Amino acid sequence: MTSTAAARPRRRYPRGEGERLRADILAAAKGLLADTGDVDSVSIRLVADRVGVSTPSIYHHFEDKAALITAVCEDVFAELDRRMQEAVEGIDDPFDALRERGLAYCRFALANPEHYRIVMMSLPHEGESFTAHDLVAGPTFEHLIASVVACQESGAFPAAEDPTTIAMALWASVHGAVSLVLTKPGIAGDDPLAFCAMVLEATGTGIAVSHLPEFQKMHAQD
Repeated sequence: MTSTAAARPRRRYPRGEGERLRADILAAAKGLLADTGDVDSVSIRLVADRVGVSTPSIYHHFEDKAALITAVCEDVFAELDRRMQEAVEGIDDPFDALRERGLAYCRFALANPEHYRIVMMSLPHEGESFTAHDLVAGPTFEHLIASVVACQESGAFPAAEDPTTIAMALWASVHGAVSLVLTKPGIAGDDPLAFCAMVLEATGTGIAVSHLPEFQKMHAQD
């Protein structure tokens, strides 16, 4: 029987450089997900073929397909965090920084629709261990909360509100906008990013003015 590796030979990494092969496997899986748009269409064999190794080589790094997809989700979310952190470098105003963080989130989602759908818009597949807990316990959400706290300390956001709740509300707003654009192409016109930015800014501005005396007086109960 001809192996996948034999069909597509590749240069072997020197002993001890297995992490480079693992990275190649993740990149291949992410590429297949982008190409097929369907996690069920991705198999260990297809990943091995794209990398140019035998299927046992994949299992050396990932126990099964579920473990591989979990690693892909973790990798995608880590990349999202990197993009958001880069977007706020050099920005001193906390509110502007929070806005840029949100826009970076939208740009990433719109540029990587299949990966975003798998991580954020799909129910977990059998055996997959990347859960809601991972989403809120990782550095991405922690950085968002820190950005919210900075806005509270500057006076832009109400200090009395729970920063985690504010962060979740902001996340829900951009996720909702991005999800609508991805699932209903064209619904936001020719500039989906502008639509997502409008939703983001409306949510952020609403939170910002909600603690002002004028707003509270206007909406006070009789």
